[in-house]
Amino acid sequence: MRIVLPIAALMLVAGCSAGGGDSAGDREISSSTAPSTDSGPASSAPSTPPGRVAGPPPADAPVAAVIAWVQGGTPADLGGFHSSRRDEDVTDLGDDVAFVTPAGTQCRTDATRTGGALACLVELADPPAQPADVYGQWVGNWVDFAGAGAQVGSAHGDPGPFTTGTGPELAYGSSLRFGDYQCRADPVGLFCVNFARQTGLRMSDAGVVPFGCLQEIAPPADAGIRFECT
Repeated sequence: MRIVLPIAALMLVAGCSAGGGDSAGDREISSSTAPSTDSGPASSAPSTPPGRVAGPPPADAPVAAVIAWVQGGTPADLGGFHSSRRDEDVTDLGDDVAFVTPAGTQCRTDATRTGGALACLVELADPPAQPADVYGQWVGNWVDFAGAGAQVGSAHGDPGPFTTGTGPELAYGSSLRFGDYQCRADPVGLFCVNFARQTGLRMSDAGVVPFGCLQEIAPPADAGIRFECT
């Protein structure tokens, strides 16, 4: 017993000494190899989805971007745009559509006369002048948009579809879908697109701007400005 006890005590002291050295080493290794929590600057997602534009499309915008922007407006209830008003007289337009923008641009479809094509009266600051060979009532701010073609300025013996007055207001930021068309009102102008032909127009006091395959051509004798898909 006098021999065993000292040996056991010696082994116990040696074991404690070795264990203390390992703990210190573990702390040093852990401190030097711990992964960094700095992930660097966060990447920002694009603010505008591909194929869309953040604001009203410029004159050189592709028609896909124009269509996407028009579709991005607040949808207006089509059921509220089937009538027009002149003074106190309200006319039911059936399936035809009429509306007016806050800037005063009036638009109307007329299935009986034009097969549903869109006609608008735009408050143009500089409408095209009456051609020399045109007689009768020249309306320089009358715009016809039939998808594959558009015309600014034409002669009319009467107000045609606008005889019954104007439709309800299409507020800025709102869009209206009807037939092959969809229009969105904006302070920059009224943007209308035709899905069947993948074309569009921007109409404002500054003029009429075409989109898609519409290109300005030499106008016929009875028109001020003519756009066609060439």
